[in-house]
Amino acid sequence: MSVLAIVGEALVLIGTFFYFLSALGLIRMPDVYNRMQTSTKSATLGSLGVIVGTGIWAVGKNYSPAWIVQTIAVAGFLLLTNPISAHALIRAAYKRGIPLWHGSVVDKYAEHLAEKVEGSETSEEVSE
Repeated sequence: MSVLAIVGEALVLIGTFFYFLSALGLIRMPDVYNRMQTSTKSATLGSLGVIVGTGIWAVGKNYSPAWIVQTIAVAGFLLLTNPISAHALIRAAYKRGIPLWHGSVVDKYAEHLAEKVEGSETSEEVSE
């Protein structure tokens, strides 16, 4: 067995561990926002480990070196799109009015919206 195959298998196992953490986060977190954050981070890391590990394993098993290029391209695509899609889903949930967990102590988006409203009221008073 080559060193690349062993490294690839280790990355696949590490990625599988992050998949397990992602599933555990879905079960353990109290609201949709925490669940999305936990599962997105863990699933992204898990996918990167499994995909890049598969590419390295394939090169170690004497398959075409194009495997590593293709798997890194897919991993890069996932690294860019997973956080963006999670952000869009969380923002839609917030705008829909899904409440935060009662133990959440900070709501920066609500603070930002309140400052925005206060700023527009102040500018209206100045213009009059």
